[in-house]
Amino acid sequence: MLPTYDVFDEARYFEEGREPGVLEISGKRVGVTVCEDLWNQHEVVSSRRYSGDPVGALARAGVDLVVNLSASPWHMGKGITRLGLLRQAAGSCGCPVVYCNLVGGNDELVFDGRSLVVAEDGKVLFEAAGFGEDCSVVDTDSSGDGVAAESESDDPCVGLENVRRALVLGLRDYVWKTGFKSAVIGLSGGIDSAITAAIAAEALGRENVLGVSLPSEISSGHSRKDAKALAKNLGIRYGSIGIAGLVAAAEEALAPQFAGMAMDVTEENLQARARGLLMMALSNKFGALLLTTGNKSELAVGYCTLYGDMCGGLAVISDLPKCLVFELAQHMNKDGELIPQNTIDKPPSAELRPGQKDEDSLPPYPVLDAILERYIEKGESASAISAAGFDPEVVKDILRKVDRNEYKRKQAAPGLKITPLAFGIGRRMPIVQRFDPTAR
Repeated sequence: MLPTYDVFDEARYFEEGREPGVLEISGKRVGVTVCEDLWNQHEVVSSRRYSGDPVGALARAGVDLVVNLSASPWHMGKGITRLGLLRQAAGSCGCPVVYCNLVGGNDELVFDGRSLVVAEDGKVLFEAAGFGEDCSVVDTDSSGDGVAAESESDDPCVGLENVRRALVLGLRDYVWKTGFKSAVIGLSGGIDSAITAAIAAEALGRENVLGVSLPSEISSGHSRKDAKALAKNLGIRYGSIGIAGLVAAAEEALAPQFAGMAMDVTEENLQARARGLLMMALSNKFGALLLTTGNKSELAVGYCTLYGDMCGGLAVISDLPKCLVFELAQHMNKDGELIPQNTIDKPPSAELRPGQKDEDSLPPYPVLDAILERYIEKGESASAISAAGFDPEVVKDILRKVDRNEYKRKQAAPGLKITPLAFGIGRRMPIVQRFDPTAR
């Protein structure tokens, strides 16, 4: 089967086979499947996408072993579904299933490895390392009690650790495969840039990460202090460049054109774009990849500035909702403070005007993230979301913001995918459309 949904486009380049692949090896019949061939079992997946049934064909042909060669990208919760498919296939074919998965990062996708061997009775005989290379010999005739598969764990700490490991692997491979050796990050003193810097320090080595504070006249003292404390905690290189003069020069140059007009978001964006200008200059001069620091919640509703904080080559946490960013920060601090506690505790703010808080423009993040998950990942309508207990006017406002800001996401840096549906190649929406998301 060739997938053509979400991030997959295999049907553009390949042609499906006509019959199951069965090899004779040392007197054993080995059925060979490729990745998607397992993902059409209606007992496990919610809907069948194809009329063909490769697993059923192998079961009818009679095999002693099924091997599945996979490049299955990881996202949160996928391990449980994946294991269910393997157990179903093993039961249907009446033989063990060997699942061999790719490991590493490739553009937005992170492949977690974690290859599995599942016996006919559903026992997990072996699970390989996650997010790292592994090589093992497994006796499929073993009649042992099986092993505890990490894929089955519902421990929140395991889930957060998987997110951390996925981001580290995705960033490390992206930097290495694109020919970079170092990264530069703007440190605002906020939690998003802190998480991004912590991931970068682990992925690339602290000596290969430069964190830069870019304070304006509006930046609070605690933001500068928190940025410096973060750099010290992580052991990364640190610098500070004030942008007040650059912003003042831009305002002076624009003054004749803006005469008689009130200040608005335009002046706020000048600060973000001044920072983008300087960070790109540092990236060019040092040959370091600029990492953007925006999260999924901000990207969804357009709470970000084109050619400002969106400048960069990779958006490390652009698929992490804001609430998950906070949870990950706490998890990363479990063995000692990496992220300054004040960074975690203080109310989120873009600090583009005095006293600004994110909640001045947005609902509280737990509410916002819940609405976004239902709309983006689950595809629920405005009426369905409202029926779940959310304020209908808030729902309408958020959904309109999501659709209205597609033009920003089309120009955003690629981001590492860690949820079932990320912005980017897996969610292709037109910029110009007359569909009203609140009409349903």
